[in-house]
Amino acid sequence: MGFLDIIGPVMIGPSSSHTAGAARLGKLAGACWGDDPVREVALFLRGSFAFTSKGHGTDKALVAGLLGMEPDDEGIRTALATAVERGFPFRFEREDVDGAHPNSVRFLFSGRDGRTME
Repeated sequence: MGFLDIIGPVMIGPSSSHTAGAARLGKLAGACWGDDPVREVALFLRGSFAFTSKGHGTDKALVAGLLGMEPDDEGIRTALATAVERGFPFRFEREDVDGAHPNSVRFLFSGRDGRTME
């Protein structure tokens, strides 16, 4: 075990909440959806996720998590391009919700079979 394993998450940065946390959120959402083919995933970014998503890598990390990547996967840096190459359809929107946690996202999955999950 290394020193950084003790004091903080091993991750692709720059931010533990906006990158590592986002990758974990994406991976959890993807696990909830399962292996069914996706027609589209809409990601509704809230609060600081919406305002700093590109600068902090939140957009890349969320999609990386949806693709099954861990917070320390070097692939996070190129996750948006990887998703396009794999035909994984996604889009980002901003959403204002009173009382929502500032680092939050709402996922809306649409399946090719018509199934949806939020």
